[in-house]
Amino acid sequence: MLIAIAAFVGVFLLLILGAYLFTSKDSMADRVTAVISPNMQRGDKLKSRLAETGVSFTVFLGFFEKLLPRSAGEVSVVQQRLIRAGFREEGAINYFYSSKVLVPLVLCIIALVSGLANATSPIFVYIMCLALGFLAPDFWLGRVISARQAKIRRALPDVLDLLVICIEAGLGLDQATARTVEELKSAQPVISDEIGVVVLEQRAGKPRADAWRHLAERTAVESVQQVVAVLIQSEKFGTSIAKNLRVHSEVMRTKRRQAVEEQAAKTTVKLVFPLVFFIFPTIFIVTIGPAAIMMMESFAKFLSK
Repeated sequence: MLIAIAAFVGVFLLLILGAYLFTSKDSMADRVTAVISPNMQRGDKLKSRLAETGVSFTVFLGFFEKLLPRSAGEVSVVQQRLIRAGFREEGAINYFYSSKVLVPLVLCIIALVSGLANATSPIFVYIMCLALGFLAPDFWLGRVISARQAKIRRALPDVLDLLVICIEAGLGLDQATARTVEELKSAQPVISDEIGVVVLEQRAGKPRADAWRHLAERTAVESVQQVVAVLIQSEKFGTSIAKNLRVHSEVMRTKRRQAVEEQAAKTTVKLVFPLVFFIFPTIFIVTIGPAAIMMMESFAKFLSK
């Protein structure tokens, strides 16, 4: 096991060295570029260097990404989860599968260097490191998706209110959507990013209903799916979009207030455990403890006589 880990670490270091040599710039080429275009800013050089390094690093991670066997259906599911987490880059799937190989390796190296594997059963420790390292990217991705969905859920009423204001001011739904994205870009960047994709899809020629359906599929948030259903039905039956959105926004705010009230009502039940097992015993010790000590001392003196 140790020989295999050492060999894998050696290959890993050699690949890192090869990636560095591949991405390094020749000093002569830099001097020639400086003479030809002396007005080139340092920021442009840094951006180009980072871009080229990123491409090479993606190629480098492709080696680890190919070590895991997977099917087309599994890749599709993982890619959908990455999109829900906000990672739409082309190499995101490669980074994810590479992490499922590199994280177990790093944990095994930490266990080897720290001496944890020698303190207990080495096979058990390495198996646990491999299992935890393999599952850690999935757990992390799930937490990122949940946090992003929570942000979308909290920001949706504000989006609906701004859409209603823009529509009632005379803008169409497409123009109101683009205006909402611009206004909420700094305040609600997550949902603005998702709705911005809808705007881009509509500008590319995709039907409005399909673009909003893709929003519901990307986010997988129930409230967003309800809003999309309201918009599609309003467009299909010719009803007032502003009125329907206003009513739906009020319903969402009522549901959110009721959810907060429900959580507040549950606090009394949740406080039973700490009250019974932590607070009540300390109160009993403080109030009854001195009297119990005095009684024990009195009984000891009485029995000694």
